[in-house]
Formats: sequence, structure tokens, C-alpha cells
Amino acid sequence: MRIGFAGLGNMGGRMTACIVRAGHEVLGYDVRPENIAAAGARAASSAGEVTDGSDIVLLSLPDSHVVEAVVLGDDGVLARARPGQIVVDLSTAAPDSTVRLHGLLAGRGVAYLDAGISGGAAAAEKGTLTLMVGGEADRLDEARPVLELFATNIFHCGASGAGHTVKLLNNFLNAIALSATAEVMVAGKKAGLDLEVLLAVLNASSGVNFATLNRFPRIIHGDYLEGGLTNSLMLKDVNLYVELAARLGVAGLNAAGPVATFGMARALGYADRISNTVVDAIGDLSGGVRLQEKP
Repeated sequence: MRIGFAGLGNMGGRMTACIVRAGHEVLGYDVRPENIAAAGARAASSAGEVTDGSDIVLLSLPDSHVVEAVVLGDDGVLARARPGQIVVDLSTAAPDSTVRLHGLLAGRGVAYLDAGISGGAAAAEKGTLTLMVGGEADRLDEARPVLELFATNIFHCGASGAGHTVKLLNNFLNAIALSATAEVMVAGKKAGLDLEVLLAVLNASSGVNFATLNRFPRIIHGDYLEGGLTNSLMLKDVNLYVELAARLGVAGLNAAGPVATFGMARALGYADRISNTVVDAIGDLSGGVRLQEKP
């Protein structure tokens, strides 16, 4: 199976590198040509050229606006697609847009799978991501050997749009856990607590979450796990969840916290920094607090 990849940024580049390390050639396109070379891919001049030269096309793009531009552009995926191909969208995107693109590509005999990813840059680097996939199960089975080159958990979540819906639900919980834990850690620092002990207590108690287990044990020593989701992208994901909840008629009672927190981080200059730096933004408003001791 010939493999193509459009969008070789923080996540796409790492996934591409996993495929290349497994011995496969990847035809890649990115607006930054240096990303293609860094991932070890062979360069294409457009998403259309990637599509023309591939049996399976993987997308990893910032949002639905960019996905639609790449798929629907004059030299995009749809323009060069042919029957039997599989397109896997690994972006975090609006489910309504996903379903629309699925229908357009289906009209050309092309499968469009929406595959939300979880695990961050570290899992992408190691090839241990979790994928939540929407679309036809039989076409997922065809794509699975390629997806398993960078993912260890692959869940079929339902029809088109289901994968991106599950991704938004997961990212909303992730945003709540990260923003709330950041606030708690700043409070612990100002209270004079030993942060190692605080985390040990939280991780043995009912406050345990992904951030207490995997993020803050490194953040308190100055390692912010650079390379993952930025504060701007986290805010985008939370807002997509808010739109989804409104469309479904679900009372979005818990969205105000992460919307305010990541919006504040963006306003304070942390927009393009990894979302873990939200703790520093909270610290800025709390008297210049930093969790780690200055050397």
C-alpha cells in the first residue's frame, strides 16, 4: 500500500517518522518543506500530488477550516481522488464538517475515516497513540496495518463523525483535568507544600487524573513536555465541544472553566506554547508563581 501524508507538523511529522522507521516510503506534503525532510518523507508539491501517488492518504491538520481547504482545494484531495482509496483524517475537527467531507468523497468511491488521536507528542514519537475512528469498519480493517505503525489502540467508534466526536469528548475532559490541576498546583505552591508529596497524595486519592499522573511530575521539575497541543489549539478543541454540546442539546455547565483558563493563557502570551504552560499563566495572575525552583 502506497502511503501519503499531508500535514507533517508536531504530530503528523512524528507519525510519519514512525512509518518511515518501519521501512515504508511516505509521500509527504506540508506548508513547511523542512518538516517533510525532518520526518524522512519524500516531498510532494501539493495535497493533490500526495493523493495521486498514494493508496492511503493520512491528514494531520490544525482544524476543520484547514482540512476543508486541503480536501476541497483546486489541487486538493478530492480533485485527485480515485475509487478505492482511503483517506484517514487524524485531525481534531468538527464532526459536521467531517460527515460532509465523507459524503463528498464517497461520491468518488473513496473512504473517509475520521480518526481522532490521543497520547500527545510522546506517544506519537514512540508509535503508541490511541485512535478513535469513525467510518466504515471494513475500510478501517484495510487501513489498520498502516495505522498500527504509530498506534497501539485503535477503536472503531461508529459511523462517519463518531471518531471526531469521541475525540472532542476526550479533549474536553483533558482540558478540565489540566486546567483544574494547574490551579491546584499553583495553590499548593503558594501554600508552601512539597509538590512531590502533593502529587503522591493526589495520585493515591480521588483527585487522580491524567495531568497528575503524567504531566505534573515532570512540570514541577521544569520539563513542560514541549511538542504537544498548544494553548490555542486546546481552546479551539474546547470551543468545538461547546458547539457539539449545544447542537446535541446537552447542558454545557462545565465549559466555562477551561474556556476562561486557556483563553487567559492565550491572552497572556502563551498562545503557541504547549498547553501545559497554562500553569505558568495561572501563576502569572497569582503573583508570579512558578512550580519549579529557580536554579
